[in-house]
Amino acid sequence: MERLLIIGCGDVARRALPSLTRRYRVYALVREHGAALSAELSDELARFGVTRISGDLDRPSTLARLAGLADLVLHFAPPPEASNGKSGDARTRHLIAALRRGKILPRRLVYISTSGIYGDCGGALIDETRTVRPQTARAMRRVDAEAQLRRWGRTPGGPTVSILRAPGIYARGRLPVERIRRGDPVLRPADDVSTNHIHADDLARASLAALRRGRPNRAYHVSDDTDLRMADWFDAVADAAGLPRPRRVSRAEAEQLLAPTVLSFMRESRRLDNRRLKSELGLRLTYPDVAAGLVDACREP
Repeated sequence: MERLLIIGCGDVARRALPSLTRRYRVYALVREHGAALSAELSDELARFGVTRISGDLDRPSTLARLAGLADLVLHFAPPPEASNGKSGDARTRHLIAALRRGKILPRRLVYISTSGIYGDCGGALIDETRTVRPQTARAMRRVDAEAQLRRWGRTPGGPTVSILRAPGIYARGRLPVERIRRGDPVLRPADDVSTNHIHADDLARASLAALRRGRPNRAYHVSDDTDLRMADWFDAVADAAGLPRPRRVSRAEAEQLLAPTVLSFMRESRRLDNRRLKSELGLRLTYPDVAAGLVDACREP
C-alpha cells in the first residue's frame, strides 16, 4: 500500500480522510505542543488509523522524520501570517528541504493554493494561464510557495506537482453568518465585484483526483459553476441561514465602514474558468453551484 503524508490537517484534509485511508497508508504531520492538536482532531486521526508525525513547519529541526516517509504528499498548510517582512513562504521551503533528504522521494505532491494570486482581473473570465499579479502579502506568499514546488517538480527525480487554486471555500461552519449578523454592509451593484466559491467537500475530492490524474506542474481552478457577484453571495447565505440580507453601500462608504482585510477581497474581481478541473481531473462536482452547496451547509447536523 502506498504511503501518503498530509501536511496541514485542517477541515479539507479531514473531509478527505475516509477516502484516503481506504486507498493509502496515511501519515499526518501535527503540531503537538501547546493547544495546536485538539482532542477532536486526535480522536479523528486515531479513528481512521492515521499515523501522527510530530513536527512543526516553522521549526525545521522537527521535520527529520519526513525524509523518505511518503510516496504521495498532500500539502494543505497555509503560509505563515507574516514572513519577517518578506513575501516568501518559509514553511514550504522547510517542507521541501525535509522531503528531499530522503533516499526515496515523493512521486506526487498536491498543493492547495488560492485564486487570490491573480489579483484584480476586472471581472474577466480567466483560465490557469493568466499571469499572476498578487496584490496582498498573503497572495504573494502563495505565489512563492507555488514557484518553490514547481522548481522542485522540474528537477530530476522531483515529484509530479499539481496545484489547486481555490477561491472562497465554504461548508457548514465556514459561512460568513457572523458578519451578516453584525450588519456589515456589502457593495451596491455599480461597485460590486465577481466572486468564486467551492464547497469544502468538492475541494477534498479534487485533491484525491489530482493525486491520481494531475499532470506535471499543472495548475487547476477548483471552483464551482456559479457566476456570482459578491453581494449576491451574501444575500444567498443570509437567505439560507434565515437572516436579513445585508444592506448595500457605495465603495466610498464601505471604505469607511469595513476592516482592511475585508476590503481587500472587495478590490479584486475575477471569474474562474473550471474546464480544466473537469476535463483533466475528471471531477464531477457534488455541489455545482452555491444554491446546492448552501442547502448542505445550512442543514442541521
